[in-house]
Amino acid sequence: MQIEMTLKGLMVDPITNMPIVILRDREGQKVLPIWVGIFEANAIALQIENIPTPRPMTHDLLRNVIEDLKASVQKVVVCDLQENTFYALIYLSRNGDTMAIDARPSDAIALALRTRAPIFVEDTVIDHAKTVDFSSERADADRLHKWLESLDPDDLGKYKM
Repeated sequence: MQIEMTLKGLMVDPITNMPIVILRDREGQKVLPIWVGIFEANAIALQIENIPTPRPMTHDLLRNVIEDLKASVQKVVVCDLQENTFYALIYLSRNGDTMAIDARPSDAIALALRTRAPIFVEDTVIDHAKTVDFSSERADADRLHKWLESLDPDDLGKYKM
């Protein structure tokens, strides 16, 4: 089952100093942190803050190509988690046909923000993400888990770049 999520914020992991995209369901019951690269985080941050760039960035270019082809982004879905790697699909609609395109979650989310498309996560991904150890050392994983659980909802919109 797919759960609609919203981008709650972009943060920096205090242990690894890697950016984390925080997705949360509408009821605030489920949260999914996705570690992303610095360039992907920058593309998301620019859109969150509505900062214009002098030339189109890759996600802006993709949005423009999709629109020029008379297609639209229907939704993006974080659909799988394998060996600590998240997978996503971008669902495009054109002339009544829908196609699913494989993408990194960070790229799918950046595109969804630019096209105002909804973001979904498969419930199995959320369940599986709770059991994954993203750190090589258990102590770091425990500290990160406690930190994620203690997040104040007001802090989720803050990020550093």
